[in-house]
Amino acid sequence: MPVQYSIVIPAYNESARIGRALIEVVRSVEKNGWNAEVLVVNDGSSDDTAAIVRAFAANHPIIRLIENDGNRGKGYSVRHGMLEAAGSVVMFTDADLSSPMDEAERLFGALREGADVAIGSRWLDRGRQTIHQPIYRQFFGRCFNAVTRMVMRLPFADTQCGFKAFTRSAAQTVFQLQRIERWGFDPEILFIALKRGYQVREVPVTWGHDERSRISYLKDGIKMLEELVYIRWNAFIGSYNREVKEFVPQMPPAKG
Repeated sequence: MPVQYSIVIPAYNESARIGRALIEVVRSVEKNGWNAEVLVVNDGSSDDTAAIVRAFAANHPIIRLIENDGNRGKGYSVRHGMLEAAGSVVMFTDADLSSPMDEAERLFGALREGADVAIGSRWLDRGRQTIHQPIYRQFFGRCFNAVTRMVMRLPFADTQCGFKAFTRSAAQTVFQLQRIERWGFDPEILFIALKRGYQVREVPVTWGHDERSRISYLKDGIKMLEELVYIRWNAFIGSYNREVKEFVPQMPPAKG
């Protein structure tokens, strides 16, 4: 039976969290009866992330480990996994599962109702936040989102939530055109989706802040602002207008 849902998890030095994440993802898959695969993209980790995933996959055949050729960045890892996915619906989530995996059904529901892209939002319904960010993180995050909305003309309350789902057609187009390989890829994929005429729906999701978040709002924030200019330049020179063909995933050989 063809895979219906592909769940992509980018992972860099996630040995402290990836085991729990996989337990929760598999639990959700079984609870909801999803016909799913889980792709963990190891971004050149120097810890035991890959070993933990391999050990878990030995007992759960829906899990597949994908290796990057070194540390390439979150954007590259998401793109790598999304293009290797076999599902008719493809989503990605962070390894910290700040949005519980069961919330994916809210994204899938939006796609069933006609959206091409469904993005989780922390800000459409703040009552769904279980653990709030520190005030300084909220301030910088909202400031960056405001600048992003202004520069990119993106009509979304939350562009950065790492919980997004795509129809296969939308994923194939958007992620083949994606150029940014690190933290600033979220505005780019939303910009591409709108530019290519896809319907993007923002969905409020339950979300809880994880103190172990690695993003630096000063250093990474400055870099992401640079990348907004890069997105605009790519749009100006037509990088997002080119035709794309179906990407054929490199599926692992059959066992037995």
